[in-house]
Amino acid sequence: MKALRLIPAIDLIDGKCVRLEQGDYDKQKTYDKDPLDMAKELEDNGLTYLHMVDLDGAKQGEIVNWRILEKVCTYTSLQVDYGGGLKREKDVEIAFESGAIQVNIGSMAVKDPAAFTRWLGIFGPEKIILSADVKGEKIAIHGWQDTSDFTVFDLIHRYLHAGLKYVVCTDISKDGMLQGPGLDIYRKIQSEFPQIELIASGGVTTLEDLDQLEEMQVNGAIIGKALYEGKLSLKELHAWA
Repeated sequence: MKALRLIPAIDLIDGKCVRLEQGDYDKQKTYDKDPLDMAKELEDNGLTYLHMVDLDGAKQGEIVNWRILEKVCTYTSLQVDYGGGLKREKDVEIAFESGAIQVNIGSMAVKDPAAFTRWLGIFGPEKIILSADVKGEKIAIHGWQDTSDFTVFDLIHRYLHAGLKYVVCTDISKDGMLQGPGLDIYRKIQSEFPQIELIASGGVTTLEDLDQLEEMQVNGAIIGKALYEGKLSLKELHAWA
């Protein structure tokens, strides 16, 4: 088994699998595949992990698609990390109660550092992923609809003292474009924060992309549109792993 974790993504709007381009809700493509069926297919092909994004939740500011999370965690053995709209402690609890092994927190880490630090303490650094969605090096929030004044480096620095361990960094300029991942930003993060388990997200399209990320020794790679568009097959991912 290779060190790089392969983490297929299911993004949800109205209970359906979708993909956006560069986080733009107006550039949405809906796929004719039930999320649970997709999850079972991943499991059947030997994959272990799943990144589930509640895009309705990200837009509305509260957890929405938790019942789909619950179904996937009940009927498969996939280890699911879940994000999108987790702004209250109750929403985080619902995600864990529905079966998520980790949650992704983005906007709250920017807007309410006290809450994010508290959640690291309550749930533990193994359970909380800092979701750093970047435009350039600046952090985007509210489902990528707004850009903050923070850089990804500012944000990671803020939580190191609280035990932060996992960071998923999505290069929005690459997301959904099928043009390869933003290796430069990942190299910078790896160089400045070697103690962080970095998960790369956005633009992973080929096995060569996975080879490069593994060579960089990042913790994981999230794979989305490339799977749905047939650029990477589940059989290829199984063989690569």
